[in-house]
Amino acid sequence: MKIFKIILKALEHEMTTPTNYGWFHLMFIGIIIITTVLVCIFFRKKEDKVIRKICLICWLIMVVLEIIKEVEYSSYFENDLLLWDYPWYIFPFQLCSTPLYVLPFVIFVKNEKVRKFFISYMMTFSLFGGLAVYAYPNDVFTSTTVINFQTMIHHGLQIVLGIFLVTVYKKEYDLKYFAKGILVFAGLSIIALILNISFYHIFQHLGYDDTFNMFFVSPYFDCTLPVLSAIYPKVPYIAFILIYNIGFAIVSLIVYSIQKLIIKLSIKKVNYEN
Repeated sequence: MKIFKIILKALEHEMTTPTNYGWFHLMFIGIIIITTVLVCIFFRKKEDKVIRKICLICWLIMVVLEIIKEVEYSSYFENDLLLWDYPWYIFPFQLCSTPLYVLPFVIFVKNEKVRKFFISYMMTFSLFGGLAVYAYPNDVFTSTTVINFQTMIHHGLQIVLGIFLVTVYKKEYDLKYFAKGILVFAGLSIIALILNISFYHIFQHLGYDDTFNMFFVSPYFDCTLPVLSAIYPKVPYIAFILIYNIGFAIVSLIVYSIQKLIIKLSIKKVNYEN
């Protein structure tokens, strides 16, 4: 127990809250760019078992860091007494948490037809989530050192894996392949909605006043996502859900279109050089 307390106190180490495009942010941008380039260069042509191992390593890193995050947010000391109070708003089922659940399908599923659905999701929705945070990380930065490292590594791995998987499967990556990822997102959105409604009523019954708003689509709490936060109070809830899902589908289509353009340009360059 004493060792556990020492570890928890170490996790409470604080730093100056990083700023957008400050040294901490720029350092991780550089790390992720270099990591993505190296992984794509050295592993994109490897056999399937190597691809799965790379995904497994990234997934394990994400899982360990998520556990550390959950413990850090939930534990605290009061007069040297260790206490636990889980803040349900950090429950790991947001868009950027979904690789924790999606990657096992990429890693362990043998059926390639099924596996493609989850690979497609990682190449579009998950990649977008990582890029969005790296473009504007202000909301995820805190004064807690371990949380800042966790969030930048987690979202950075989303970028690395998203781009890496595109380079691996670029020859078969077409519109039909892309559409599979939309179905996974739709399924995850439905699960988030079910969780939001279920937990709200459970908390009401137990007398809890915790915020539980997975995917920020709860009918009981405001959406705080950029753009969507302005739409949420102005339209009927059903309309908001449709706008939310269609909006993310359009964004993922834009990501796919950019990826296909880069693939075509790279193929033309190779053919020209040959």
